[in-house]
Amino acid sequence: MLLRFLTQAASAVLLALPLAASAAQPVIEVYKSATCGCCKEWVKHLEANGFTVKTQDVPNTSDYREKFGIPNEYGSCHTGRVNGYAIEGHVPASDIKRLLATKPKARGLAVPGMPMGSPGMEGPRKDPYEVLLVQDGGKTSVYKRYP
Repeated sequence: MLLRFLTQAASAVLLALPLAASAAQPVIEVYKSATCGCCKEWVKHLEANGFTVKTQDVPNTSDYREKFGIPNEYGSCHTGRVNGYAIEGHVPASDIKRLLATKPKARGLAVPGMPMGSPGMEGPRKDPYEVLLVQDGGKTSVYKRYP
């Protein structure tokens, strides 16, 4: 009887784990152009890494970049927002998860431009790029380098 109870309890816990894991990631709002293919690929990357993504096609993503405090010099083709942080460009999901776990005082993360090899920009070539931590006033520091 005890063995049966423990087996059922263990099964219930194991079945609940995927639900708890998916509930742990907040929704990322993404503002993008309706015609941009790499934006759609970046959204797929986020979803494959456990995020729920709410997209909105907008005529000008720079309006959102400005609203969220990311200077245009760090701009890319899409802008996101999650838990009060701006996510500009092709930022890897692992860096977003780290940001949300460590909660630094910052505006958010940015990958300026559209570097080949970054999430959503996969192809035959991989260029080195940096993920920048953007502070108030536009000051940045390197959050992570990708070779």
